[in-house]
Amino acid sequence: MTSQRPPGSFPVKFQGRTFTPKSNYWKTGEVGMSRLTKATRLDPMRDTIRYVRFLDDFPAIPINNYWADISGAVQSRTDPKVYVVQSSRELIQRCIVMATDPGDLVLDPTCGSGTTATVAEQWGRRWITMDTSRVALTLARTRLMAARYPWYLLADSREGRAKEAALTKRPPAETPVYGDLRQGFVYERVPHVTLKSIANNPLIDEIWEKWQQVLEPLRGELNTAMDKAWEEWEIPRDSGEPWDSGSAKAHAIARDASRPEAERISALAIIAHNLGPSFTFETLPEKPRFPWPQEAEAAHAQWWAARIARQKEIDASIAARADVEYLYDKPYVDNARVRVAGPFTVESLSPHRVLPASEEELIDEIEAAEGRRSASDAALADQDFATIVIDYLRAEGVKQQQKGDRVTFESLVPWPGNFIGASGTFFEGENGPERRAAILIGPEYGTVGRQDLVAAAREAVDARFDVLIACAFNFDAHSSELGNLGSLRILKARINPDMHMSAELKNTGRGNMFVVFGEPDVDILDEGGEMIRVKVNGVDVFDPNTGDIRSNDTKGIAAWFIDTDYNEESFFVRHAYFLGDNDPYKSLKTALQSEIDADAWATLYSDTSRPFARPQSSRIAVKVINHFGDEVMKVFRV
Repeated sequence: MTSQRPPGSFPVKFQGRTFTPKSNYWKTGEVGMSRLTKATRLDPMRDTIRYVRFLDDFPAIPINNYWADISGAVQSRTDPKVYVVQSSRELIQRCIVMATDPGDLVLDPTCGSGTTATVAEQWGRRWITMDTSRVALTLARTRLMAARYPWYLLADSREGRAKEAALTKRPPAETPVYGDLRQGFVYERVPHVTLKSIANNPLIDEIWEKWQQVLEPLRGELNTAMDKAWEEWEIPRDSGEPWDSGSAKAHAIARDASRPEAERISALAIIAHNLGPSFTFETLPEKPRFPWPQEAEAAHAQWWAARIARQKEIDASIAARADVEYLYDKPYVDNARVRVAGPFTVESLSPHRVLPASEEELIDEIEAAEGRRSASDAALADQDFATIVIDYLRAEGVKQQQKGDRVTFESLVPWPGNFIGASGTFFEGENGPERRAAILIGPEYGTVGRQDLVAAAREAVDARFDVLIACAFNFDAHSSELGNLGSLRILKARINPDMHMSAELKNTGRGNMFVVFGEPDVDILDEGGEMIRVKVNGVDVFDPNTGDIRSNDTKGIAAWFIDTDYNEESFFVRHAYFLGDNDPYKSLKTALQSEIDADAWATLYSDTSRPFARPQSSRIAVKVINHFGDEVMKVFRV
C-alpha cells in the first residue's frame, strides 16, 4: 500500500487500529483509502496494511519471451505433416497475431507447406508467399484452397456492433458500416482491476451508504440479543458459541462415517465428558457450537445476507468500472457461417531486373582483381547451366498437354549462336519428315522477353531451322503474342523450377522438366456497349505429328483467370472460373464438408465470364491453367 511518491502519509483508521506509513507514502489519498476499506480491499499485518488482490482481478497472463506452452517449434501436433520442414501452426500464429493487425500484409519468402499463408488467411491478414519448388507451391495452394476458416465477427459490421453492445451494456452506434477488415474483430476481453480503479470509483460510496441503512439496525439487534458490542469486522461468520478444541475434534471424528464405529462411539463419549449432555449420531449438531438465542440467530442470518449482497454489488461496480484487456487471439466466431479462401489475389509476372552489361563486366573485373572470383567464372556458370538444360532435353524431350504430344530429339548438340544455344532434330510422327529445332536457353535466374524471342527467331530463320523452342523458367506477358515468325514456329517451353535441384535429381528421363502449354484460344465478346465479356474455347497447341497448331477444347483447362485492367506489371485475379471434365463441384463439397449454393457455383464453373467494364488501360490479360499446374497468359487490347 506504500510507494516512494505522494499523495500522502496521513493516518488511516482500520478495524479499530491506526496505521501510518513509516518511510514512504500511501498509494492513494484519503478518499481512495476510504473506498478501499469499504470494498474490503485492505488487510492488516502487524504494524501496516496490505492491498488485497484477487486472481480474477486480471484472469490473464501476459506472454513473455519464453513460450513454454508451444510444444513443438517445427511441426504442430494438430496439423498433419505434409512437408519435410513444416512449421508449427501455433508458433506462426502467435508471431502473426502478436506483430500484425487485421488487414496487414505478411510476407513469407520461403513458402514450404504454406503454414504462414494459411495462418494469415485465417486471421484476416493479407499475405504474399513464394517458393522455387512446384511441389511446395502445389501443397500450399491445396492446403489454402481446401481449408475451412472461422468467420470472425468484424467490428465494422452490424453483427459485430450488436455483440459489442451486449458486452459493454451500451447501445450500438447507428453510423453506417462498411465491413472494413482494418477495424479489427470483436474480441473477448477480461477485466483489469487495479488499486487506482477502485480508489477512483464513486459508486462504492453510494452502494456503501445504501446498505449501511440496512446493516446497522441489524447489527444493533444482534448486539442487543447477544449483549455484545461487536463492530462490523468482529461479527463471526457462523452463529453459536464454539465448543472447546477437544470437543470440536471429537465432533469431527463422530460425524465422519468413514471411520470405524468404535472410534466414533469413543468420540461421542469425549463430547459427553467435556460438555455434559450425551449425543447420538442422529442428535449430534451439524456444527460444534452452542446455539444462540433465536433473536440473535435471525439477526445474524439477515445481517450476513445483506453483507454478502453489498459486497457483490460493490464487486460488480468495480468490474464494470475497471479497465479491460482485449484477448487478440480470441475473437468471437459466428458459428452459423464458414469462410473459405478466394482465388490468390496477386501473382507477379514482372521481368527480373538485371544490371547493364557494362556494370556487370565492371563488377566481374573488380571481384577478379580482389581474388574473390576468376574472370571466367560467369561464362563457366552459364555454360554449366546450358549443359544441364541440353542434357535434360536430350533425355526427356519437350512434353505438351496431351500424352502423345512430345517432341523427342534424335540428336541434340550445342550450337555456337548468339541467341541459339543448341540444335536438335526430331521426326514429325512415326514416318514423317525430319525437322530441325533451334533451342533458345533462357537465363538461369531471369525472364525471357519478346525481344529475346524475336532475335532468336531471326537467327533461326537465317540458319534455316524449322522450329524455335525457347526454354526458360518464365516468359514476360508480351512473349505470348509471338507464336511464329513467318513459317518458323515458336514454342515456349517452361522449365520446371526443380531444375535448380539438378544435383539432387537423377536424370531418369521420366520427369516433366520442359512443358509446352500452348496459347489460350479466347474470344472477346464485345457488343459495343460499356460492358464486355470473355469466352475461352480451349488451348492451341503445337502438334509434333503434323507440325500444325491444333485447338483443344476446355476439358484440359482446370481454371482460368481474368485481369480486367492489366497494368503490364502484375496480374490481379479479378475474375476466376473453373472448368475440366472432372467434377470439381463434388470435390469442393467434399473438401469443405458443407453444401454450396448451386447458382453461385454456376457463375464460377463456366467458359464465359461475367460482364465487366472496359479497362482504363485498354488491356486485359487472360491466364489459363491446366490440370498439371502449367499456366500461360495472353494479353488482349480492348
